[in-house]
Amino acid sequence: MHSDRKRASAFLPSLQHVRVVLVPTRDIYTVGAAAAVLALIPAVMATDILDGPALPDFTILKRLARDQLIYLLEQLPGKKDLIIEPDLMSPLDRIANVSILKQHDVDKLYKLENKPIYSNNDQLCFLIRPRISHMKYIANLVNTDKRSDRNRKYKIIFSPQKFHTCDMILEQEGIFGDVTCDEWSFYLLPLDDDIISMELPEFYRDYFLEGDQRWIGTVAKALHLLNSIFGPMSKSYGIGRCAKMVYEVWKELLDEDESDRTERRPDLGVAFIIDRDVDYVTPLCSQVVYEGLVDDIFRIKCGSVEFGPEVTSSEKSIKVLLNSQDKVFQEIRNEHFSNVFSFLSQKARNLQSHYDKRREMDINQMKSFVSQELKGLKQEHRLLSLHIGACESIMKKKTKQDFQDLLKTEHSLLEGFDIRESITSIEEHINRQVSPTESLRLLCLLSITENGLITKDYRSLKTQYLQSYGPAHLLTFSNLKRTGLLIEQVPGETLTAVESKMSKLVTDKAAGKLTDAFSSLAKKSHFRGISKKLGLIPRIDGEYDLKTPRDMAYVFSGAYIPLSCKVIEQVLQRKSWMGLEEVTRLLNGNEFSVQLSDNTANSDSQRTILIVFLGGCTFSEIAALRFLGKEKGYKFIFLTTSIMNSTRMLESLAETKT
Repeated sequence: MHSDRKRASAFLPSLQHVRVVLVPTRDIYTVGAAAAVLALIPAVMATDILDGPALPDFTILKRLARDQLIYLLEQLPGKKDLIIEPDLMSPLDRIANVSILKQHDVDKLYKLENKPIYSNNDQLCFLIRPRISHMKYIANLVNTDKRSDRNRKYKIIFSPQKFHTCDMILEQEGIFGDVTCDEWSFYLLPLDDDIISMELPEFYRDYFLEGDQRWIGTVAKALHLLNSIFGPMSKSYGIGRCAKMVYEVWKELLDEDESDRTERRPDLGVAFIIDRDVDYVTPLCSQVVYEGLVDDIFRIKCGSVEFGPEVTSSEKSIKVLLNSQDKVFQEIRNEHFSNVFSFLSQKARNLQSHYDKRREMDINQMKSFVSQELKGLKQEHRLLSLHIGACESIMKKKTKQDFQDLLKTEHSLLEGFDIRESITSIEEHINRQVSPTESLRLLCLLSITENGLITKDYRSLKTQYLQSYGPAHLLTFSNLKRTGLLIEQVPGETLTAVESKMSKLVTDKAAGKLTDAFSSLAKKSHFRGISKKLGLIPRIDGEYDLKTPRDMAYVFSGAYIPLSCKVIEQVLQRKSWMGLEEVTRLLNGNEFSVQLSDNTANSDSQRTILIVFLGGCTFSEIAALRFLGKEKGYKFIFLTTSIMNSTRMLESLAETKT
């Protein structure tokens, strides 16, 4: 039996037979049947080996964003209606809730949709992303008002910035002089103590598929803002063509801004910028850490998740903020799912014992208990019940989709064993029509790990997929080919010629967007070579110990260390790219290591690393790097264009809704 089988079976102990039962007692729910089984398993959680430095306080970023938005709203004095783009509603709620907006003369809120807005207000304010479709919608509304002699004031607030194309559309539609425009420089949304999101999910498709560089300056400005508040950072590493462009724009901003050269104690020391296409394997693998599974099943949006009736055991859905303030979630978020039940059962017993202490209390002790402890216990009880319900729901869904067999197929692909058997499993998955996105994910993982599919397999699998899910997916296959996610192997001589031509284009700065969009056609993944060089597949005897993991591979049941995380670990360990020349060659180069300032006196700041993911990062990568931070004494701060998983990535490339 291959080691991948052993690792896959570690996802859950007896997955088909373990079930969480909520048993009501006098005061609290406890874990029933599962607790009885899992009480024998010690709740061993990862512990800090080295104390990392304290995290900077990123709440100032929220205050800055809120204050700027309020200032922009007050530029349109008096009552006004606010029309908000749907993608901005969740981020806005984290910055300024409805009551704050009402305090600044916002009368009614509307969602920007493709239908008329029936507003009686004489002032309309639009909070939108800089998109052509939005410009045309606003132009149509303004022109309709003009035809009906309706006199109103219009203000457009672009977030995070306005592009020249927006002005062009306003001019073409004849309303440029009828509206006023402003920018809400909302680059950074702290989702948690160590996670900052730019909430730009479109970044991945725009750059890595379309070759559109418009967000490069936005990321550079975000880095510059962080450097201004929490820096100056002393050093920057990076890999990827997009990462290099971001750094170059950021460096120009640093050179222009003299204020950043003042002496002060920095909170951030090092920045590491990495492109998403450096590592496609990691987002294509099934997530098995708790936070990743919650994201895959329930979709975490802007740091919060909506648990439905199947989790809450009631008729209502509950929206829950998932961050370090949730003490139950904080302790299980980075854990492999098989460890979560033992923790929850122990937590339930501890909570019950706290309630039971009341029996031996006198009046004064009871009064103190009610005033000081009871509220916190009830809150913990509520959260514990929700996470138990979420775990039960995850187990049901993953069992239904034959999750164990899926993991075995993935692990076989990662290790390069039983490829024909894996292809047969993928064909079965496609022909059973389990899920178009899941089938596409397995096809892409097969292609990336095998450096493309041979012509016979590519055509056969593509035909079966289109027959199962419809010919509308044909354009999606074209997009996957352009990004290098799903490609057909080309005979050696032809590929060499193509690579030669494309490499000339890649090095030609004048090629611009065309280069970005098509350079990946000749890109090869070289996963096997990189995996061997970096030791991404751990060699183990027996089963991988998920309760006391020894490396970052635990986030994938011991089968695979995330490539992106391993590269980051190696560069930080060497403090340069020296010795990694072969790896960077296989990763298509564009690595850099530059000294930004001489501010290296503060040792704590040098151990606080800002990791910048261009194109999105997964919760598995975050969990793996948190583990590395505990091992090595680092504190990692994650700045990402958005939170990514396989479904979001593939949906962004799809030309039809899957």
